Amino acid sequence: MRRSVFLLPLLIAAAPTPQASHGDWNARFLTLSNDEYLWRLADSGQPTERGPAAIMPPHLPDVSPQAQAARAARWNDTLKQLDAIPQSALTPENRINYAVYRGQIEALAAEQHFREWEKPVNSDSPFWQVDVDPKPLRSEQEYLNYISRLSEMPRYIDQQIANMKAGEARGFTAPKATLEGRDGSIAAVADAKTAEETGWWAPFKEMPNTITAARAEELRKQARSVIMAKVVPAYAKLLGYWKADYFPHANPVLAAEKLPDGEAYYASKIREFTTLDMTPDQIHAYGLQQVASIHAEMLEVMKQTGFKGDFPAFLQFLRTDPQFYAKTPQALLDRAAWAAKMFDGKASTWFGHLPRARFAIVPVPPSIAPTYTSGRGGPGVYLVNTYDLPSRPLYQLTALTLHESAPGHAFQIPLAMENKDQPRYRSEGYISAYGEGWALYCERLGDEMGMYQTPYEKFGMLSFQMWRAARLVVDTGVHHLGWTREQAQKYLHDNTALADHDIETEVDRYISWPGQALSYYLGEKTIRDDRARAEKALGPKFNIRAFHDAILQLGSVPMSVVDARTDQFIAEGGKGPYPDEE
Repeated sequence: MRRSVFLLPLLIAAAPTPQASHGDWNARFLTLSNDEYLWRLADSGQPTERGPAAIMPPHLPDVSPQAQAARAARWNDTLKQLDAIPQSALTPENRINYAVYRGQIEALAAEQHFREWEKPVNSDSPFWQVDVDPKPLRSEQEYLNYISRLSEMPRYIDQQIANMKAGEARGFTAPKATLEGRDGSIAAVADAKTAEETGWWAPFKEMPNTITAARAEELRKQARSVIMAKVVPAYAKLLGYWKADYFPHANPVLAAEKLPDGEAYYASKIREFTTLDMTPDQIHAYGLQQVASIHAEMLEVMKQTGFKGDFPAFLQFLRTDPQFYAKTPQALLDRAAWAAKMFDGKASTWFGHLPRARFAIVPVPPSIAPTYTSGRGGPGVYLVNTYDLPSRPLYQLTALTLHESAPGHAFQIPLAMENKDQPRYRSEGYISAYGEGWALYCERLGDEMGMYQTPYEKFGMLSFQMWRAARLVVDTGVHHLGWTREQAQKYLHDNTALADHDIETEVDRYISWPGQALSYYLGEKTIRDDRARAEKALGPKFNIRAFHDAILQLGSVPMSVVDARTDQFIAEGGKGPYPDEE
């Protein structure tokens, strides 16, 4: 993720010191990074083990100011220790590890510096949201740990309310305009009359047969008691605070640069999410340039459809004609599954090394669907939003599927997690510029793969490219140039084929999550530019499978590491990391 340290992480030649040998420095770095990462996992309430030994811990994280101060101290001290390690003394692989790891720590330290924990709510992912893709619990101990975590919900929510009050007092909240209706997911739990009505009951609907029927019923009884006695009242308290205090007093302004220490805060978010050293003005200007370029492509594809009107009329046609919309939620899911299966038939032509993991296609839960994105993917799942079908155009569904499922998120993330040769903070970490850049690259790759079967579907892909390029303009427009919410919505309405409901949801996400929207197009640009550079340098020796394997084998890394890996790929004559599979 991060700062200018990422510009040339493999070429930095810090002066070696005589006090330690190269082996000592490598050992020191590995001990420092691995110890901190295990501490980080435990501190955040995640399993510290891998594989079958990984079970859900029994405690929710401590988010009190005292715990936050301890995190800040740990990460600032870690940065000091990293400063003392000469990168020239590290092995080439550890220099990459150093770049990835340092970026993570810099981002974590910056979040503590700006007290991000006092703003634990945005329009996209508030802290109280029930996991939309709950992992199955596999043992009696995990169920007991899960119930233990539920019993701590009053303490956890009280701490979060205290944090929200501190943020509210200094004007550090998500903009009020983006929080309208976000209390619906609180009310879904707070107003529940039975435990079964809450999302927290999901793991008890189907329990593993390794637990006897009698014991399963005992665990269900405990869970019902805890949910109704502790979870529901805690959510009711949160809902009361939200309605009476937090939402009415939320920040009336939109721009991140208007928050406390806002210019530095927004700059830190740009570095975190893009891993590039670009100013808001540079990003805004590049976004305008790319919007114009993609618009020209869209006009060419519009002609191929035979449509006789102008561009605004074509967008209106796409938004309103029934032929472009599924009639039922299941029909939308079926089309998503068809697109995913089409890629399966093409995968081996474009990729040499495939993940072992598979994914399910799952509808977004109704409690959060009205304010959730069109789709989201990750290890084991591709979530498809079936709410408000007139906002889910079929001509964009193939591009969405390539981005969220395979070869996008549900393909790339498992590949990284399956790479046991890398440290866990790398195989399990996620850098937005890489992950979102790769997924957006996959949408454009779909055209080369023959995934878009009609001009409308290709237009849908270009509309998604336009959507991400327009984000560069909108994010910087809102947070740097002072755009209004209406200006941002109109810009997307005029330049993309997105449905108006999606535009409203997406703009609110950009407003309440500064900088994140910048990662997609700038990350894709790096990958596309590096591929073009490799194709030019290697000529007929260029192998697309080997190139994709080389980029994916890195896992989630800063963009400068992708650049350096491409340099290596060219220097080695286009040799991929898995020669037996080329």
